Amino acid sequence: MPTPNEDEREIYRSIVRFARAMDQRDWAEIETIAAEDMEADLGTGRLGSRREMIALTRSFLDDCGPTQHLVGNVLIDIDGDTARSRAYVADMHLGTGELEGKFFRTIGDYHDEWRRTVDGWRMVRRTKHNRGHLGDYAVLGPGPSNWSAAQG
Repeated sequence: MPTPNEDEREIYRSIVRFARAMDQRDWAEIETIAAEDMEADLGTGRLGSRREMIALTRSFLDDCGPTQHLVGNVLIDIDGDTARSRAYVADMHLGTGELEGKFFRTIGDYHDEWRRTVDGWRMVRRTKHNRGHLGDYAVLGPGPSNWSAAQG
């Protein structure tokens, strides 16, 4: 059985791996971090599966230029086979094509819930609390149909 420090380290690394996977557009990596039945709310409403969360993320990032999702000030609380984490996120999205030279940034807080499985810790819920943004939404591409309403 892993020690509490090893559990915390695995969860912390998974938070960082998730951020890097978004920047590298490595959707298969996210599948190794998030449980298939995960729930999420990234600011556009509730999502009921890993597949839906990845599809939403792709709707923003697939047509975007380079991105960087920085996470920090991570707090992790473990209770047996479940855990909760909170991490600040500051992300940068650069425009491409006609939007080259434009950007979109957010600051926020990821609130995640985790479950221990036979394959290690898996994210079962992610909520992004957006605290502010700067720049041009258009950098994120068309996004989901409710993107404009959610951000307006």
